[in-house]
Amino acid sequence: MNRIAKFLVAALLALAFAGCASYPPAKMAGGVLVDSAGMTLYTFDKDTANSGKSTCNGPCAALWPPVAPSGNVSGDYSVITRDDGGKQLAYKGKPVYLFAKDQKEGDKLGDNVKDVWHVIK
Repeated sequence: MNRIAKFLVAALLALAFAGCASYPPAKMAGGVLVDSAGMTLYTFDKDTANSGKSTCNGPCAALWPPVAPSGNVSGDYSVITRDDGGKQLAYKGKPVYLFAKDQKEGDKLGDNVKDVWHVIK
């Protein structure tokens, strides 16, 4: 194979594998875990870590929307199946939620609600 052909094959392989990169579904910002839109993520004290279950369903889930997983998850992240059959992101074994009253990046209005909802630090 000549040099140009080898270069083209290498470039095509690099492009193909670039799409396979795995990015975490959330990141730390301002000392708390946020989603890709910068919205604060929460856990619920009534959820048991590593149980594979969310105890926030129905009206609770309307106020505390479960975070759907996006892409591949690994490391501290996992996916649970909710009672309604939907998938939910978990962090260190605990289901992850948004708070419906948070309207913009950096809002943390759900932190310590009823002493059972907490930002993820």
